[in-house]
Amino acid sequence: MASSNFVDYVKIFCRSGKGGAGSKHLYRDKLTQKGGPDGGDGGRGGHVILRGSKDHWTLIHLKYARHIHAGDGEGGSLSRSFGKEGEDKTIEVPCGTVVYDAETGEFICDITNDGEEVVLVKGGRGGQGNWHFRSATNQTPRFAQPGEPSIERTVILQLKVLADVGLVGFPNAGKSTLLSVVSAAKPEIADYPFTTLVPNLGIVPYRDNKSFVMADIPGIIEGAAEGRGLGLRFLRHIERNSILLFMVPADSNDIQNEFNVLLNELKQYNPELVDKQRVLAISKCDMLDEQMMGEMKSMLPEDIQTVFISSVSGLGISELKDLIWTEINKESNKIVEITHRPMQITAIDEIEDDELEDEFSDEDEDDDDLSKYKGIGWDEL
Repeated sequence: MASSNFVDYVKIFCRSGKGGAGSKHLYRDKLTQKGGPDGGDGGRGGHVILRGSKDHWTLIHLKYARHIHAGDGEGGSLSRSFGKEGEDKTIEVPCGTVVYDAETGEFICDITNDGEEVVLVKGGRGGQGNWHFRSATNQTPRFAQPGEPSIERTVILQLKVLADVGLVGFPNAGKSTLLSVVSAAKPEIADYPFTTLVPNLGIVPYRDNKSFVMADIPGIIEGAAEGRGLGLRFLRHIERNSILLFMVPADSNDIQNEFNVLLNELKQYNPELVDKQRVLAISKCDMLDEQMMGEMKSMLPEDIQTVFISSVSGLGISELKDLIWTEINKESNKIVEITHRPMQITAIDEIEDDELEDEFSDEDEDDDDLSKYKGIGWDEL
């Protein structure tokens, strides 16, 4: 099924690399018996890095790779030789990925651009060799600094679809049909509610080789902000859209009320969404004549630009694209930024935590015990 290929939520366990220990080596050769300290520094442990990539559009590649850990740094050597740094682990994520701490719900970062990098977990610093601790009163230090331990962190990655226009409407409002007509996207279309189970993206061609991206968001119903229907799972994708295109079918019992219900659900989810530019499209108008459309205009909201369309006959499609393009250009000078609020950790977010810990439960942690070293620890500097 198409839904199995769209993954917009994953929880992963990350561990950075340990820093390599400094060397306690004392220089010796056949001509020099007491050459003094020459121990080199240990290498830095590897970082865990997030990188935005336009080659990914879901998080499916991380669904079964939920334990990410970087390489450990190597210890220092003689002749003040530095240890090799641990290998960094880079995780590629689609643009529009938001990262939260899985334990506290704290917002960590937001990856929005291709090639953008954020260090998610820093590797431990390498320890200093005994060369650094020589002094007039201690010319032959026989101790070195241990490397810093690794850092462990469990994070939640959430994808919020990036698009110029987001389609908002009840199930079977004609959103998927419109997307299939104005773009090359082929979403599943049927005559029953909730046919669309995942967001679909399409590139809409416009005049003079211009284009914009349209996103078909799964249907919203009254009470979605409280978890009804598909609930909050896909409401977050609307946050990324510059313009919201509300769609209400012409055969609706009360167009004004249906529009208000949709707007209210967005407001309950995030009040900042009502600040976005809005357009209203009355769909399935191939069943109406000019007189009926004229009578219907008096029942439409007055504070929003409205267009009558039919994806079947093509009525109003060009007018709709012109209106959207005009609004996009307005939004280019006024982008509504959505505040990243802390994530509310629920019972659903706690699933599979035991599996995340199992892989590391039996590992030998002795190397992280700094008390066994006789040298100087990081906390003593």
